[in-house]
Amino acid sequence: MYGTTGLISSLLGAYQMSEVSMRYSRFIPRFYNLAKSLGFERGKIMPSRAFCSDESQGYPIILIAKHFGSFPFNHGLVGGVVATDRHAPHAHHGKDLVIIQASHVGYDPENGRFGVYRRLQTEKTSETSNCGKICGALDWYLHEYEFASNNIFLYQENGKHKVVVDNLMLHADRNEGLLLKLDKIVKVDSQGHPIPEMSKSTAKVFSASPTLVEYLEDYEWKQGRGESIGDRLHPDLFFYKREISQHSEGRDHLEKNLIDVMPYIVTSEWPALTAAQANTQVEFDRAFRTILQEPTYKNKKILFISGLNVDISPQEGQVFPLTKFIPWAAYVQDEHGNHQTWEQAELYEQLQAQAPENPDQVDLETAIEIMESAKEIQLPF
Repeated sequence: MYGTTGLISSLLGAYQMSEVSMRYSRFIPRFYNLAKSLGFERGKIMPSRAFCSDESQGYPIILIAKHFGSFPFNHGLVGGVVATDRHAPHAHHGKDLVIIQASHVGYDPENGRFGVYRRLQTEKTSETSNCGKICGALDWYLHEYEFASNNIFLYQENGKHKVVVDNLMLHADRNEGLLLKLDKIVKVDSQGHPIPEMSKSTAKVFSASPTLVEYLEDYEWKQGRGESIGDRLHPDLFFYKREISQHSEGRDHLEKNLIDVMPYIVTSEWPALTAAQANTQVEFDRAFRTILQEPTYKNKKILFISGLNVDISPQEGQVFPLTKFIPWAAYVQDEHGNHQTWEQAELYEQLQAQAPENPDQVDLETAIEIMESAKEIQLPF
């Protein structure tokens, strides 16, 4: 398991944040100019977005329409999952094709919290979870982690490090729950079985494993009953089992994307942010492969980008959030089938190389006025 967890933490750690974030009002014109630099034809580009359904995603959609001159096709399911069965319709709606996939997370600048967003349309402009799908999916995992961190105790006796583990967490045959990697927490025999030194009414006492002592090298073990392990329960010391549907793009698709990295999510400073980040990374990898295999995308120019939308709660006098985009990766394909993938650093450089002004942008107010003043067309019924 060490190799697997090492890869997981490496993947999450590869996603740079503050260094590459940009306001949507800067990102979208640069992204449009990037498409133009790749030979995409003005007026023939069909943009598509794979966003969550939250109203906080409306501002990015307005900017896409303004700069690409078309309301974007909808490629998104709740949580920022890509609806890959919509590839073919998207391909039929334009000559050159653009897709923007982004999971999203709210941010309240007043208290520095991720995962919440001020809803202006609620009675008292309340703050609620954002993304609601992601936060809702996290609740069960966070509750399991809270129980475990409060029911594993550490203490010292005669200079020896001891661990008390609740009996529930010693049942490795459970179908669901947080399961401990006991060989990393307590001493085990040659077969890998934990060696209890004492049984209590609801728990067992063990000697701490060398691995746990190493993880807690800066921790001061206390005499007597000690204290709960709390947030010292490291993500490498446990994993989750959960009965979830494996149906792609179904009800549990988001949880399926996140369950392997969930120990790192629940122990992070901002779980909602880390979950949105991880979902973006998984969805790019998955959707990119479906684009490669989609027959209707052959002989088409395609620019597919994934990133993270950060919805900064609107302040007084603001109608929309000050949304920021944090790019992750992109896939580029020309009409001859030549293609390449840009990793985060290269993608950011490509975007920064473009002008932040778009001479082709649509004046939405003028466009609406033209539609309003046009002669009415009577329908034949």
